[in-house]
Amino acid sequence: MAVHLSTIKRARQSKKRRLRNRMMKTAVRKAEKQVRQAENKDEASVRLREASSVFDKAASKGIVHRRTVSRHKARMAKLVNRMDDSTTDK
Repeated sequence: MAVHLSTIKRARQSKKRRLRNRMMKTAVRKAEKQVRQAENKDEASVRLREASSVFDKAASKGIVHRRTVSRHKARMAKLVNRMDDSTTDK
């Protein structure tokens, strides 16, 4: 275990940050999963907007790299755009 006060504080800070980062990464994965599991195009586009916000927030905090965010958002948008418009008539 850490002996110096500064290393004790460092360990405490690292633990807090690790938990915060883990929560944010979980939120990012969950948002992406919700877009993929959307029933129709309208629902998917709403969830895409929400997911984009979550991804951008994670990128601004440095949890996920901005290019990774861009790649994931582009793939999700492509998926939503490929969805058949006829599925909205359900």
